[in-house]
Amino acid sequence: MGLLNNLKDKFNKAEFTVAPNKKLKTISKEFLDAFDLQLVFYKGSIIADGEMTLAALNKKTTKEVNAKGDDLKIKGSTKVGDAEKMFDKNFGVTVQIKDKKGQICVPNGITIGQAARGEYEK
Repeated sequence: MGLLNNLKDKFNKAEFTVAPNKKLKTISKEFLDAFDLQLVFYKGSIIADGEMTLAALNKKTTKEVNAKGDDLKIKGSTKVGDAEKMFDKNFGVTVQIKDKKGQICVPNGITIGQAARGEYEK
């Protein structure tokens, strides 16, 4: 069943796009709607305020946030670790992808689709 699900993830039309001018809570909600997983933004080592935009986050962290980065597109076939790196490379922001309840960080080596289906050890 895992192979079939992975194949579905590659052809699934669901795609998550990040526009840098959105509030963090909006980006996180859209991620939850798309993949049934939590996307958590960090300001240094502290979880960032959801009311902030990427531009506002830049003023609150020592790491330079690129609020003018290009739109970012993520699919279910994207590995969790790669998606987190894409946020860092594109926007200079640290994120963690967690389970639906936001309690457990999902493993970096699995795809977002696998994480959404809970196909990992908890």
